[in-house]
Amino acid sequence: MSDKQPILQVRNLSVDFQIPTGLFGKTKVLHAVKDVSFDLYQGETLGIVGESGCGKSTLSRAVIRLIEATSGQSLWMGKDITKMSPRELIALRKDIQMVFQDPLASLNPRMTAGQIIAEPLQIHYPEVGKEERTRRVAEVMQKVGLTPAMINKYPHEFSGGQCQRIGIARALITNPKMIVCDEAVSALDVSVQAQVINLLMDLQKDLGISLLFIAHDIAVVRHIAQRVMVLYFGEVVEIGDSEQVVTDPQHDYTKKLIASVPVPDPKMEMERRELRRRMRREAAAAA
Repeated sequence: MSDKQPILQVRNLSVDFQIPTGLFGKTKVLHAVKDVSFDLYQGETLGIVGESGCGKSTLSRAVIRLIEATSGQSLWMGKDITKMSPRELIALRKDIQMVFQDPLASLNPRMTAGQIIAEPLQIHYPEVGKEERTRRVAEVMQKVGLTPAMINKYPHEFSGGQCQRIGIARALITNPKMIVCDEAVSALDVSVQAQVINLLMDLQKDLGISLLFIAHDIAVVRHIAQRVMVLYFGEVVEIGDSEQVVTDPQHDYTKKLIASVPVPDPKMEMERRELRRRMRREAAAAA
C-alpha cells in the first residue's frame, strides 16, 4: 500500500496519566501509550492486539481525541486532530465513528433502536427531515441484519449480538470513512462473534470503510485484518502483514500471544502448553 496516501497517520503518539500514590496529593506518571506511530489506508483493516491493560483502548481513543494525547500527532487526511478546535472536532465525528466493547452499556436504555441509530443524523445532518431520517434508519438496519420492524424496540429487548448490530448501524448512519472497533466482539459468545466479524468484513467490502480493530485475541485479528500491530505495555513491538506476523512472529511477546490461542488438536495443544510453561520459566528466570 506504499503507493497510496494514508487517510490516518499517527506519529509518536504518547498518553500519560497521573496516578495518585497515597496521601498529600502525591502522584506518579503512568505511561499508558509510548511513542506509537502507524498509518491506516482507505478500505484497510488494521488490527491492534495485546493483552488487557497494554494500552489498546487508550490509543484508539487518543487517536480520535476522545481523550487527550500527551504528545505526538494524529493526522486525518493531513489535518492534525490533536490541534482541532471543538467545532472542527464535531465536523470530524461524522467521518470517524466508534463501536464500543459492551453493546448494551453503549446504548441509551431510554431510547428505541430507531432513535439510537438516528441520533448521529440529527446531530450532523439536522436538515434531514423526519421521513428521510426514518427511511435511512430502516435502510441501515437492513444492512446490519436487523429488520425495520425492530425500530421501536428498546435495547433490553435485544440479544447481545443484536445490540452490537445496533451500535454498528449507529456508526454507519453518517457514512463514515473510518470506524474504530474497540473490543467490539469480546463481550459476545463465539458464534455471535463470528457473525459480527463477518458482518464488518462484508460492510467494509461493500462500503470501502477503513477499520481500526482493537482486540486481545490475535486469532480474531488475523481473520479480519490485513495488517496487525502488537502492543506491549503501551509500545509497538511488531507491525506487519497479518499472515506474516502470525506465521513468522519476530518478537517474544507476539510468540506468547500466538501460543495462548487454543487449538482443537489435543496433541498440538499439549505441545503449546509445554511451550507456554517454558516461556514462563524463562521469563521468571530473566526477572
